Amino acid sequence: MGTETNVDGKKLLVKDHIVTWSNFISLTRVIIVLPIIIIHIQNDREINYAIVLLISYGVFSDYLDGLVARKRDEISELGKVLDPVADKLMAFFLFLYVVILGWIPYWYFAVGVVRDLTIMAGSANIKRVRGKVAMSIMSGKISVNVMAIYWISVFFFREAEVVHTWLLWISVAFMVYSFVDYWIRYRKIMAGAEFN
Repeated sequence: MGTETNVDGKKLLVKDHIVTWSNFISLTRVIIVLPIIIIHIQNDREINYAIVLLISYGVFSDYLDGLVARKRDEISELGKVLDPVADKLMAFFLFLYVVILGWIPYWYFAVGVVRDLTIMAGSANIKRVRGKVAMSIMSGKISVNVMAIYWISVFFFREAEVVHTWLLWISVAFMVYSFVDYWIRYRKIMAGAEFN
């Protein structure tokens, strides 16, 4: 469509499969959010092994679904949507919970939501114009991981307020950086660059 440059560096075979192990793993990342919150409330906001296990699975599954997709040759159009949406839904509800508890500022939550909605709108427009979904990019994955580290520090280490402040601003910096990275990629794709 105009240029032979692939913005993702190399072309990957993307399939139309729906039922795959990698998609199932992505879906489970969303399913575990409610048990985490319920257990935390029922346990008087104290951490127990069940919460640690569920959160550890949530973090691990974010790497596992992509690994399984590549190893099993299951990269799919649905997976390109499901993986980042699972990340965003898990982050949305877990961050909303700690915002309600007053542990994270509302403005940080609002910045994250607006950023994610804008990126999703861009992705939807790429799908509408170019006929397929663009994959997540590395800076977005890094941003999600830094956000997760910030959330974990607040959730598990309530007294580490100086660390929380540093991680909050580092996380904001990565959110801005990845947003700019997504914007540049969006412009290239809309100008005709190939993408996975």
